[in-house]
Amino acid sequence: MPWTTSSVALDSNPDADSGPPNYESLYVALGHRFDNPALLTHALTHRSWCAENPDDPSNERLEFLGDSVLGVTITKRLFHDAPNMSEGGMAKARAEVVSAPSLAKAAQELEVGQYLRLGRGELSSGGADKESILADAFEAIIAAVFLDGGREVAADMVNRLLDNTFEQALEAPGQRDYKTRLQEQASALGMALPRYTSAASGPDHGRRFNATVTVGTTVGRGSGTSKKQAEQNAAEEAFRALEPGGK
Repeated sequence: MPWTTSSVALDSNPDADSGPPNYESLYVALGHRFDNPALLTHALTHRSWCAENPDDPSNERLEFLGDSVLGVTITKRLFHDAPNMSEGGMAKARAEVVSAPSLAKAAQELEVGQYLRLGRGELSSGGADKESILADAFEAIIAAVFLDGGREVAADMVNRLLDNTFEQALEAPGQRDYKTRLQEQASALGMALPRYTSAASGPDHGRRFNATVTVGTTVGRGSGTSKKQAEQNAAEEAFRALEPGGK
């Protein structure tokens, strides 16, 4: 199977065998050189690529494993670095660190998009820059490092790459979780709990979600590449409208 990544021009010859990708700069950014580079390739393989190349497995199983490694790593760090933080505060801080926006940002800083293996439809619709795809790939990379280098190597990488996000979450845990903040705000104001509706549109490779939240007479709207992101954006709009002086 020829190698074609998202960094290859769309009009290039898809049958041209340009050899395996050069991961040298990614190794440096990750702080880990793979003994088995195939694991990294697997982590960078989106399901849209697999639809066109059925013999190649997608990164979804690695993403599942990486999610667990990430969660344990951040939870352990919170337990040791924030000994006075309540369980609720720890949950909010962890949720912020492992959120899709945080992981996608880390993936962007690693320039993961240029290495992703995407199907032509996903590639043409800007899949290399989509938050959900980048966040999933980052989790898959964590799993690949875990399998290639072991638990400590993976944990060290996670803590280094997410250090700034972690420190910000310690200062104000849960500040980006607008769904929870809106629910707490509605309760404090004696209002009914927020009610969400959402709808998806577009093809599978370019799915877009739109969400609406209603709190009394206040309505918030948001959109995103996932239902969760759309609802968070809608909740943020409603939350800000309910703040003193909000519109």
